[in-house]
Amino acid sequence: MTWTISAPDETSRDRAGEEARLRAVWSNPPGWRYWTTVNNTQIGLWYCATAFAFMLFAGVLALLIRVQLATPRNDFLTAEVFNQVFTLHGTVMMFLFAVPIFEAIAIFLLPPMLGARELPFPRLSAFGFWSFLLGGVFVCGSIFFDAAPNAGWFMYPPLATDKAYSGIGADIWLLGLSFIEVASIAAAVELIVGIMKCRAPGMRINMMPLFAWYLLIVAGMILFAFPPLIAGDILFEMERMFDWPFFDAARGGDPLLWQHLFWIFGHPEVYIIFLPAIALMAMIVPTFARRPIVGYSWIVLAAVGTGFLSFGLWVHHMFTTGLPQISLAFFSAASEAVAIPTGVQIFVFIATMLAGRVLFTVPMLFGTGGLAIFIIGGLTGVMVALVPIDWQAHDTYFVVAHLHYVLIGGMLFPIVAGLYYYYPLVNARKLSDRLGKFAFWHMFVGFNVAFFPMHLSGLWGMPRRVFTYEEGTGLDVLNLTSTIGAFVFAAGVLIVVADVVRPKHRQPKEEFNPWNAGTLEWISEPEENWGVRSIPIIASRYPLWDQPELRAKINAGDFYLPDAREGYRETLVTSVLDAEPIQCLRVGGTSMLTILSAVALGGVFVATTFHWWVVAGVCGMVFIVAVWWWLWTGTGAIPEHVDKNVGLGLRLPLYVSGPASVGWWAMFITMVGDGTAFGSLIFGYFFYWTIHDDFTAGLPGPGWVWPSISLLLFLAAWVALIAARRANRAGSTGVTRLLLGLVLILDLSAAASALVGPTTTGMDRVVHVYPAIVWILLGWLVLHALVGALMIFYCAARSFRGLMNREHDGDLVNVVLYWHFLTITALTTLTVVGFFPALR
Repeated sequence: MTWTISAPDETSRDRAGEEARLRAVWSNPPGWRYWTTVNNTQIGLWYCATAFAFMLFAGVLALLIRVQLATPRNDFLTAEVFNQVFTLHGTVMMFLFAVPIFEAIAIFLLPPMLGARELPFPRLSAFGFWSFLLGGVFVCGSIFFDAAPNAGWFMYPPLATDKAYSGIGADIWLLGLSFIEVASIAAAVELIVGIMKCRAPGMRINMMPLFAWYLLIVAGMILFAFPPLIAGDILFEMERMFDWPFFDAARGGDPLLWQHLFWIFGHPEVYIIFLPAIALMAMIVPTFARRPIVGYSWIVLAAVGTGFLSFGLWVHHMFTTGLPQISLAFFSAASEAVAIPTGVQIFVFIATMLAGRVLFTVPMLFGTGGLAIFIIGGLTGVMVALVPIDWQAHDTYFVVAHLHYVLIGGMLFPIVAGLYYYYPLVNARKLSDRLGKFAFWHMFVGFNVAFFPMHLSGLWGMPRRVFTYEEGTGLDVLNLTSTIGAFVFAAGVLIVVADVVRPKHRQPKEEFNPWNAGTLEWISEPEENWGVRSIPIIASRYPLWDQPELRAKINAGDFYLPDAREGYRETLVTSVLDAEPIQCLRVGGTSMLTILSAVALGGVFVATTFHWWVVAGVCGMVFIVAVWWWLWTGTGAIPEHVDKNVGLGLRLPLYVSGPASVGWWAMFITMVGDGTAFGSLIFGYFFYWTIHDDFTAGLPGPGWVWPSISLLLFLAAWVALIAARRANRAGSTGVTRLLLGLVLILDLSAAASALVGPTTTGMDRVVHVYPAIVWILLGWLVLHALVGALMIFYCAARSFRGLMNREHDGDLVNVVLYWHFLTITALTTLTVVGFFPALR
C-alpha cells in the first residue's frame, strides 16, 4: 500500500478549537465517575501505584521474616504464621508486583512512545487493572483472617493438596492468582496488538524504541508461560474440590506433573521480570551517555534469544527429583547457554557508556548499581545450573540469595531508576536528587549486607522455609547481619516513597524533556490525557534528537488526527512491518462495563473458592451479559462514514476486518495463549502415559464411536461456518442466517456427543487419573464449544439487527478464526481420548 501526504491548509485551521475538541473527547469524567475512565495515563498510574502498594505490603512481610530469623529459637512468629508470611511474601512479589509493574509502566508509556493516541483496547486495559486490584486484595487480605496460603509460593503437592494442613488458603492462592493471570494475559494482548499495529507512520519495526521491542518479547512470553500455570491450577483445584487424583500417586497421579507445569511458567517468569527492566535501562543509558545505543540489532536479537532459551530451563529447578541423567545434562547446558544473550545485553550497555560521556544522575546510579547486583546473581545462577552444585545448594539459603540478587538487582533497582527518570512525565517535576542518592546508598549497601551472607549460610546448611534454627550452628551472626541489612534496605525504600508522596506544589515545573532524551514519550504533556497532540511521521530511532522541529509540529497539530470533530477517540492503525497507515481506529471511551465485568468475574472466582455455586453462577451470567454489551456497543460499532480525512490529505477507512484489523490480531493472540493452556493439558495426558506401564489401569475408556461422531459434527460445524462467512460476503443474508443456525445446532450436538462416551462407559473421575484426565480434556473442549455457541448467537443477533453485512463482517471473520482453533482442539482431543488408548 502506498500513502501520500500534502501540506496542511494553514488558512482554514482553527488550532485552538481543534485542541479544545480533543481535550473534551479525551477528558476524564467528573466526580465519582472518574474511576470509570479508561485513559492509558490514568490506568497506567493506578496500575503503578497499586503494584507498588502490594510491593510495600510484601516488604513488610519480608521484614517480619527477618525479625523471626534474627536470633536462634525465636518465637516472634509461630511456625504456622511464618509459613503464611513467607508464602504470601513470595506470591505477592512475583505475581502482584514483579510482572504487573511492567505492564503498568507499558500502559502509561507506550502510546506516546509509539507516537499513538492510545493503545487499541483501552477498556481491556481498564478491565485488566480492576481484575488485578480485586484479585490482589483477595489474596493479600487472606492473611488478616488467618486464611493465607501456607505451602510456599510454588504450592507443591501433596502438601498443598492436603486440606487438613493447607485449609482454604491453597484455594485462595489457586483461584485468586488465576483471576490475576486473566489481567496479565489481557495486558499481553493489549501490548502485542498496540506495538504491532499502532505505531506512528514511518516507525518501521526496525526503528521501534528498544522498550517496545522488549515489551513485545515479554508479552509474547506471557502467552506461552502463564497458560501452563493456568492448566496446572485447573488440575490442582479439581483435586482439591472434587478429589480428582491428578497428583495422588496412590490413584495413578504424580506430584511431579505440578512441578513441570509450574516451572514451565516459573523460570520464563524470571526473564519476563528481567527483560522489561533491561528495557528501562535501554532507554536510560543512551540518554545519559548522550548517544544512541550501540548495537541496536544485537540487543534485539539477544533479547529474542533470551526469551526463547528461557523456555528450555525449567527442569533445572527439578535436578533433585530423580530425573534421568540425559535430562539433567540437557537442561544444565541450556541453563548455561542463556548466559550468552544475557551477557550481550549487559555488554551493549557498557559499550554505549564507554562510547559516550556518561552523566551519573540518580537514574544512572540505580541502573548501574542494579546491573552490578544482577551480575553477581547471574554468576551464582551459572553455579546452580551445574547439577553437582545444585545438589549441594538446592533448597538452601544460597538459592534465596541467588534469587534476590537476580530479582532485586535485575528488576527493583532498574524500576527505581525508571521512576526517577520518568517521574517528570507524571506532573512535570523531578524527584529530589539529594534524596535519590541518599536512598540509593541505603538500598545498595543494605541489600548486599542483607543477602550476601545468605550465600554462606546456605552453603553451611541452612535450609529454606524454616522458621527457626538451633544455637551453636554458626548461623546466628549471619542471620542477624542479614536482618540488619534488610532494615537498612527498607529505610532506602521508604526514602523513595517519601520522595514520591511529598508535596511538590511549590516546586517549579521542569522544562520539557529535562533529561534531553531522544525518544517520543518525552513529547507527552502531563496535564493532557491523549498520547500525542497529533500523530507524527517518524524518520529515526531517536526522533527528538534527529528531528529538532518535531515536538513543535506535533503540539501544533501539524500531523495526523489533529482534531476530534466527530466526538470520537481515534488513533491510527498501521501495517506491522513498515508502519504504513491503514485505518483510523475509534477506540472505546469511558464505561462502567470494565468495572462491572471485573467485579462479576472476580465474583466467580471468590464464590468458587468458598463453594458458593449459585453465587458463582449468577456472577458468571452477569459477566457474560457485561461482555456482550461491551462488544455490542464498543468494538462492534459501525461508523457513519466509510472513510475519513485524517490530515495531510490522507483518507483512511474507519472500518476494516480480517488481518488488517486489531480485533483479528487480538483474537489470534488470545487463541495462541488458549492453545498453550490446552497443549499443557495434553502434555499432562502423555506425562501420565509415560510414567505408567498400564496407563488405563484396565479401566473402561470413552471408546471410539462417540468421539468419532463428535469430531464429525465439529468438522461439519466448521465447514458450515466458513460457508456462512462466504455467503455473508456474497450478500446472501438469509443463507448466512440459516447457516449460522446450522452451526449452532451442530456445535451443541458435537459438545453433547463428546460427553456421551465417558458417561455411558462409567468413567469415574475419582477412582484413577486416567478417567480424570479424559474428563478434563473433554470438559475443556465442551467449554470452548459453549463459548463458540455464544459467539455464533452474537453474530446471528447482529445480523438480524442489520449490524453485520458484507461490508461490516469483522465479528464473523473473528469468530471463524476462533473456530479454526476450536476445530484443532476438537481434532486433537477426540483423537487422543478416542483412539490413542488402543495404540498402547
